[in-house]
Amino acid sequence: MIQSELPSELVKQVTLPTSRSVVYREECTQCFDSQDNPSGIDVCLTCHNGGCVHFKHASNHAKKTGHLLAVNIQRTRKPESHQRSLSAEPPLKKLAISEQTEDQFDFKTSLVYYPSTPDERKQYPSSDFADPKIEQAVASILLASSSAQASEVKAWEEEIETCRHVVDLIQDPNPTPVLQASSTCHACELSSNLWFCLQCGSLGCGRAQYGGTGGNGHALQHFEKTGHCVNVKMGTITAEGTADLYCYSCDDARTDDRLQEHLVHFSIEIAKQEKTEKSMTELQVEHNMKFDFAMSGEEGRELHPIQGPGLTGLKNLGNRHKRYHHGIFELHSATCESTSPADCFDCQMNKVAHGLLSGRYAVSPSTSQENGARDRTHDDHQAIKAFQEGIKPMMFKAFVGKGHPEFSTMRQQDADEFMRYFFQFIQRQVRQSSTKASLLSTLTESDLDPTLPFRFELEEKLQCTSCQCVRYRYEEQEALSLPVPAVPITPPNEPELAGITPSARITYQPVSLEECLERFTTPQTVDYNCPRCKSKTTALTTSRIASFPKYMAIHTRRFAIVNWVPKKLEIPVIVQGHQVDLEKYFGAGIQPGEEKLPETSEERAPEVSVNSETLAALESMGFPTSKCRKAIQATGDSGVESATSWLFEHMDDVEVDEPSSAPISHNEDHVLMLMDMGFTTNQAKKALGETDGNVERAVEWLFSHPEDDGSTIENTGTIVDQETNLNGSTNPTITESVGPRHGDKNLPARYRLKAFISHKGPSVFSGHYVAHVNLPDSSKGDHWVLFNDEKVAVAEKGPLSHEAMAPYVLLFFHAIFFFSNEST
Repeated sequence: MIQSELPSELVKQVTLPTSRSVVYREECTQCFDSQDNPSGIDVCLTCHNGGCVHFKHASNHAKKTGHLLAVNIQRTRKPESHQRSLSAEPPLKKLAISEQTEDQFDFKTSLVYYPSTPDERKQYPSSDFADPKIEQAVASILLASSSAQASEVKAWEEEIETCRHVVDLIQDPNPTPVLQASSTCHACELSSNLWFCLQCGSLGCGRAQYGGTGGNGHALQHFEKTGHCVNVKMGTITAEGTADLYCYSCDDARTDDRLQEHLVHFSIEIAKQEKTEKSMTELQVEHNMKFDFAMSGEEGRELHPIQGPGLTGLKNLGNRHKRYHHGIFELHSATCESTSPADCFDCQMNKVAHGLLSGRYAVSPSTSQENGARDRTHDDHQAIKAFQEGIKPMMFKAFVGKGHPEFSTMRQQDADEFMRYFFQFIQRQVRQSSTKASLLSTLTESDLDPTLPFRFELEEKLQCTSCQCVRYRYEEQEALSLPVPAVPITPPNEPELAGITPSARITYQPVSLEECLERFTTPQTVDYNCPRCKSKTTALTTSRIASFPKYMAIHTRRFAIVNWVPKKLEIPVIVQGHQVDLEKYFGAGIQPGEEKLPETSEERAPEVSVNSETLAALESMGFPTSKCRKAIQATGDSGVESATSWLFEHMDDVEVDEPSSAPISHNEDHVLMLMDMGFTTNQAKKALGETDGNVERAVEWLFSHPEDDGSTIENTGTIVDQETNLNGSTNPTITESVGPRHGDKNLPARYRLKAFISHKGPSVFSGHYVAHVNLPDSSKGDHWVLFNDEKVAVAEKGPLSHEAMAPYVLLFFHAIFFFSNEST
């Protein structure tokens, strides 16, 4: 390129990325075209935005911002033989997800210039233009932290920590030395998978483990009899001072900073130790690898990879934070004018929707490398030999999880908690979006908020057992959380253990979804202070479904709390015929002959502001806002863990579920601060009430609701939780006796199973999520597809089929819409 061809003033636009800059050089910020595509990615030399060539996102960015210079980056994988010569990787020994290093790839760069002529793009080899500023900028972009690194989306490794049981361990005096060479279990003849108690030295076999390692659980029984919970696995002790440590009280792996001291107490010299058995981590890695290998064959039956629109897999981000279902991301959004697509709600939602539904990225590696990604049609559905590459929504995760105490991290996450948080995130973005506010004259709330088809109302009926008077409350939900009855099947020739004992040998009787619904809607007796009887008595509380959504999401609570630690229960939940009728669980409101309980004017203590992050974390678990507030206040705002424990202790307290009837209390300094900015007293108080007393969030709320004068604040001594709709009006999220505002009350209420998520793994703190989606076939009927990260395959039979997997979160489609959609 001749230097005179480039306007000299454009070079002044070039900026070098700093250590804090985020450089989007891996993929387009508006689609999933990446540097691995044949056309590469154009990275803006001014703001470092990444844009694709195929969809002209790079040229659109140039027109919108006036940033006309970019560097095109193309990445190609080095031959495998060359990679192997560079380093021979040892087998996996950590429960981790590895990052690909840039040493495995070759990079090609070229200079791109977008003239003012529409749709014109000029590309030149970088070597043809020797401007030192451009050369330095290109080199800095290639060396700068990528957007993934800047968002802390890195390789993940299971974190093992210590606990108070290990730290406070007091060992028995004068113990018997542990004889390692000829050791066997104290209760049976097993000589492998042995665990010795760090408190008394008792040697017992562990539980049966993945990989065929036998065990009768005698070490666990020793803990149940004595309370000695800290154990070390024989054969895993190394001269470097490492070993498998397990706390039965926490039911989790632990570390011990004083391990050498604790082992010397039993005459075990670490320097002389040699590892002879697989660690728990190695067994888990082996199990995960076998699970992946099972995708390609089981009992002679292969799972055939498939591709096409709606069949795009998601590469693992490291924390197994799994997508819920394509329908969650469907969004009818307006044209976006944002100059920062990576931080734009509409851009990121449209990017994920297109990535999942278009089929462009559901291609095998060979197709992607040789021909480039392309938009596929339904005629392209085919069974192929290689699994697809899929997409990696790390930019989306960073955007959605930003600022959240859990979802901004790479820790293990819960699918149900993420779904609820994601719904709240969407609703907040829709309310605050100025883009959508400008379109209110043409679009309705249902056009803008994709969570509305999931919304319905729960009816909470309370009836005093003395006077028989009733009170009805309605609470908005986006998912139904059901208890799962746990009925253990006692293992043969083994004494029955407590139903929640975390033993790998305990199995549970399968339960139907209807049994879970019956448990959910069964009246519960609770203590109650009746305003009609004016005495302390009891009441019956009954939960029923007051309205029916288009999509019904159901969460099965298959866990129990043991020693303040949640434990997973492997209870199979059966959905007969892949459908459920919810009509018998319908709540029709107050019935003829029922008399309402009188309203109480008794005031409670003024409500105080609570930590917004703690509140959001508790709400994401599915607890009502009013109950979350009370938990935070009752525990002195001491954190999520203590508030969660309080909630589990007070699950059946009626008073906990009732919203506070006292006037809300605000910091007067905060009110005056907002008034000094020109807002009225009512506006200031309402904004603080909507944002838990946080001044910064209150300012954002006021600017995003300029039409709200705060006049909806109640001055009658009571307050109800409110939500702000798109038109600025407010409605209570908990209402009394007015009936449902969301969902459909019309019957029948038959639902068909559309998709579900399963959790693979023994603990709530680790494991792997997979999803099954039902894609009806006009000739074959139900057609179940398995999504295991980027691996997408037909799964009709075998251990990975929809029949064999235990669902954790289920998505049902109202039969009326399901069949009409199918016929269309």
